[in-house]
Amino acid sequence: MDTNPSKFKGDNLPVEQVSWYDAIEYCNCLSQREGLTPVYTVTGINVITWNQNANGYRLPTEAEWEYACRAGTITAYNTGAAISDNTGWYIRNIRNTTHPVGQNPANPWGLYDMHGNMCEWCWDWYGGYSSDAQTNPKGASSGSGRVIRGGHFHDYARHLRSAYRNFNTPYSRFNNFGFRVARNG
Repeated sequence: MDTNPSKFKGDNLPVEQVSWYDAIEYCNCLSQREGLTPVYTVTGINVITWNQNANGYRLPTEAEWEYACRAGTITAYNTGAAISDNTGWYIRNIRNTTHPVGQNPANPWGLYDMHGNMCEWCWDWYGGYSSDAQTNPKGASSGSGRVIRGGHFHDYARHLRSAYRNFNTPYSRFNNFGFRVARNG
């Protein structure tokens, strides 16, 4: 993107201070750069649709994010019933900054920093869940906030749980907001 908006810069630090819209733009640019079909179409002022048949990069849905975070576990964290100083970045072990990716162990599926370090934008609008059992549930069809998951370096341990949900307006840019990409196809 030719610029790094992060407050914290350094080798292997996650990029932060990106809005949900910035993340969407990045996914499309990365898709184009790699010769893939962009997933998102912008049809008006902040009107974005997702072409589920495109093979490019995208934000994970909230359900996909949690599935990837859990990595087959059913406990509060993919590390077990609790988080510790060497399994997540949070208020107890911060130095008031993000940390290089990969310093803590990966989850069982090889994904790093799913608990803490950086909140991650998801595709979904924030809304209530149905009480019915569901497979790959869909998020709300509209709303004022987009889902963020994972907790961040200045959060409490309970906000790093695999199931913890939060949201913010898609224009928000904070030094604890980042994203992780998924790929269609």
